[in-house]
Amino acid sequence: MSRRPLAGVAVGDELPPLTVRLRRADLVRYAGASGDFNVIHWNDRVAREVGLPGVIAHGMLTMAQAIRVVTDWAGDPGAVVDYKVRFTRPVPVPDDDEGAEVVLGGAVTEVADGLVTVALTATHDGQKLLAASKAVVRLT
Repeated sequence: MSRRPLAGVAVGDELPPLTVRLRRADLVRYAGASGDFNVIHWNDRVAREVGLPGVIAHGMLTMAQAIRVVTDWAGDPGAVVDYKVRFTRPVPVPDDDEGAEVVLGGAVTEVADGLVTVALTATHDGQKLLAASKAVVRLT
């Protein structure tokens, strides 16, 4: 992969949006890869008993999907030098073929010394999933 050149990147630039669907099968695959088999990620009854709307996506899976906007734009996952998010709400994943649609976006908020800071957005059903979410990438 080749990194996006720093030249021409400016504060206010919008990154191309990305829409992803999270389905129950994605949760199973993520649980296997991460070792996070918390019952709220696969059992509706237990998830509801603890006050959730049903099974929810793993927070780290949501976080991994959100950074894709930046890595796709930057052209190299290795360009990311810092990444932080704060979760504001979970992503309920229904037990159907549609799953949950998550809309991801980002905008450049700072360019300095070869580093670009991007504010990230993620929404589900029009509701904000992340707050104070940003990535810093090093461009050439």
